[in-house]
Amino acid sequence: MTPYLVLAPMHGLLDHGLRDILTRVGGVDRCVSEFIRVTDQLLPTASFTRVVPELLHGSRTRAGVPVWVQLLGSDPACLAENAASLAELAPAGIDLNFGCPAKSVNRHRGGAILLDEPELICRIVAAVRQTVPARVPVSGKMRLGFNDHARMLDCACAIEAGGASELTVHARTKAHGYRPPAYWEHIATVRQHVRLPVIANGEIWSVEDAWRCREVTGCTALMLGRGMIRRPGLARAIVQADARAGQAAASPAQDGADAALLAAPWRSLTPLLADFWADVCARVESRHRAGRLKQWMSYLRLAYPEAAQAFGELRAMSEPDAISAWLPSVQARAAS
Repeated sequence: MTPYLVLAPMHGLLDHGLRDILTRVGGVDRCVSEFIRVTDQLLPTASFTRVVPELLHGSRTRAGVPVWVQLLGSDPACLAENAASLAELAPAGIDLNFGCPAKSVNRHRGGAILLDEPELICRIVAAVRQTVPARVPVSGKMRLGFNDHARMLDCACAIEAGGASELTVHARTKAHGYRPPAYWEHIATVRQHVRLPVIANGEIWSVEDAWRCREVTGCTALMLGRGMIRRPGLARAIVQADARAGQAAASPAQDGADAALLAAPWRSLTPLLADFWADVCARVESRHRAGRLKQWMSYLRLAYPEAAQAFGELRAMSEPDAISAWLPSVQARAAS
């Protein structure tokens, strides 16, 4: 079965500008936005459209990929009120965050801290589901637990009982952070206890990882995060490998990392890098612009030798005008 691939929400990194770029490379079926924090008040419309400007364009990226909007909070009534307001903007879907491991978020009773309170999780999902029109799907994203996975099934079942239509599981606890490995076998256990479609997330860096994750978890849907930042062609490579394997009735014949690079060679990425920089210059304060480009390039350099060379040059730059003058040389080298 052809995999269904979701681009992960990554606060502070994978914003709408990078969503636009990565979905243009291809292979992504859906995106989930960075979280929008809900505390004790009704947010204005601008709070939603600032984080998810795709809401002004049919809740889709320029490549036509639907974007679900993620909300984070702990007050069922306030989350429901904000979800109802968000629903008026016709989002492709609403996702509820029960997985963010950031201390600043957990300290204010958001994200993964709620995994010790499955009863509250159920109330949150139910409040949102009951308030939002049926045409807008509601899903939940969780980790395996906070300090351990003792309440993993309680949380998964709470999300189902609340009325969610889908569940994404990041195969680590909050205590694990982002350290490998991802414990995919626990996602398989979750699948055995809920009737919801389950999306597997965590440590999918290559085509081979995607195949192994599907084999271990039984999930046909995968969420890709840092693997897509490092190798923008990863989703497309997974789809292509699956198509080849379907024709040959075999596993991928090519190394997963190589397949992802072939799906999006460096020369095809440099124009998108220029587009990304233009977007950053249009909406980010001057003093933060260089940091945004360096942030993405620090991932790309781990997969592309050419990006490693470019990153070495970029590290010494901080002035936007200098970077704008330098980028064409990166494209020229890639094209030669």
